[in-house]
Amino acid sequence: MIAARGNTVLAWLRTIDNDPRTERVIMLLILVNAVILGLETNPRVMASYGPLLQILDHVILAVFVIEILARMLVHQRAFFRDPWSVFDFIVIGIALVPATESFTVLRSLRILRALRLIGVVPTLRRVVAGLLASLPGMGAIVFLIGLLYYVFAVMATKLFGADNPGLFGTLGDSLWTLFTVMTLEGWTNDVAKPVMENHPYAWLFFVIFIVVTTFMVLNLFIGVVVNAMQAEALKAEAAEREAEREMIQEEAAPILAEIKGLRKEVAELRAEVGGRAAKAGG
Repeated sequence: MIAARGNTVLAWLRTIDNDPRTERVIMLLILVNAVILGLETNPRVMASYGPLLQILDHVILAVFVIEILARMLVHQRAFFRDPWSVFDFIVIGIALVPATESFTVLRSLRILRALRLIGVVPTLRRVVAGLLASLPGMGAIVFLIGLLYYVFAVMATKLFGADNPGLFGTLGDSLWTLFTVMTLEGWTNDVAKPVMENHPYAWLFFVIFIVVTTFMVLNLFIGVVVNAMQAEALKAEAAEREAEREMIQEEAAPILAEIKGLRKEVAELRAEVGGRAAKAGG
């Protein structure tokens, strides 16, 4: 009796977990909770509606805990093999840490609950999967840009360090200055013009550096990410087509079985009619 009830409850939880409406409700609660956590940073709002916001936050957190427990019961060991489920589990676990001074930093991480939207929304999940898939290709690009960055920093220290010690006096200063140049933020007035007072042709060095690092190498990152995302999109489309094919096969299975049965009955009728005709002719 107890086992039967347990199976019934598990089947009910599985139905709820697979229901698209559950996903929409959780998505809505994540958005509402993110807004609440943002409002809690406003002293005026907290002074007026602090207790209400805290109650809502606790209620939503309780719903999240129940949802996680239900998913753990439904999927069991498979729950911890899914990276997104583990991420949700960690985020909810951080939210349950007591609000003490020792755990202030962990409590501030409650806003990570908003990142659960990545696991809930399939399109966002594909984007993140594409970014993760592009990491191996990015490694070579990071090494390349680091090498070029180091070479230009050594050259800048040798060329401009004596006359501009504040910008290129040491290798560390050169690395930092070239980083600001690579961001294109005020590099002409803050870096190029002071250097060009003593080195009129220094602009050529900075232009080459910007073209090589900012426009060429950094664009390689975009290319790698785009290719990875396209590959993930193709995988998702293939998975959707496979799921549709399996669904069509499942839906068509009873019809095919019925057609086979009808063929068998027709064959039997033909055999019976042929037998009667043979007897009549004999």
